Amino acid sequence: MSEKKKVLAVDDEEDILEILSFNLTGEGYAVDTCISAEEALRNNLASYDLFILDVMMGPISGFKLAEKIRKEFSLTTPVIFLTARDTENDRITGFNLGADDYLAKPFSVRELTARVKAILRRSAPSRVTMTTAAGVFTADTDNKLIFSDGKPLELTRKEYEILSLFIRHEGKIFPRHEILSRIWGDEVIVTDRTVDVTIARIRKKLGERGGMIKNKSGYGYYFGE
Repeated sequence: MSEKKKVLAVDDEEDILEILSFNLTGEGYAVDTCISAEEALRNNLASYDLFILDVMMGPISGFKLAEKIRKEFSLTTPVIFLTARDTENDRITGFNLGADDYLAKPFSVRELTARVKAILRRSAPSRVTMTTAAGVFTADTDNKLIFSDGKPLELTRKEYEILSLFIRHEGKIFPRHEILSRIWGDEVIVTDRTVDVTIARIRKKLGERGGMIKNKSGYGYYFGE
């Protein structure tokens, strides 16, 4: 099972959130929902792969939330706007704020899920390279390989998924519970100890570079110098 993409849906209509959560979860995504922009801002926004934002919310609208995501948090995460108002000015405003798509309510669930798939497919690079003083690391998501200075590492599927996650998010701290959710999902019952053991194996396979996987006590793991 590959790492689940994380989607945050923000809408002040609970029925809409239930529809989004049910259908996108069914498509294999990890979905969080918030009833307001204020609630969304209490989340770790950097952990998401896609935002679905209702425009007509108050006191912070979807447009304002998107502006904060782009300017205050410096995130390039894809954004889809949902709105009951489908005027040209609204669409232009949305796209000027860096929206990747714009759907008018009521929307087709099939169309929405198709657009989500297309956006996430476009936004996911097939190769990510990280250059450090210790060497060059490349995650090849198409072929499920990790290269260290051009040489492929012999990794199990879970080891690859964890190390790929770290490389694609250099320096970002991942709590154990988030690693469990992203990598194992609901497929089996595993514990924090499973994460520790798997990361210990990755460190061993990295050899002298294993120390680049660090554990910030009380927070979680990250990859960096």
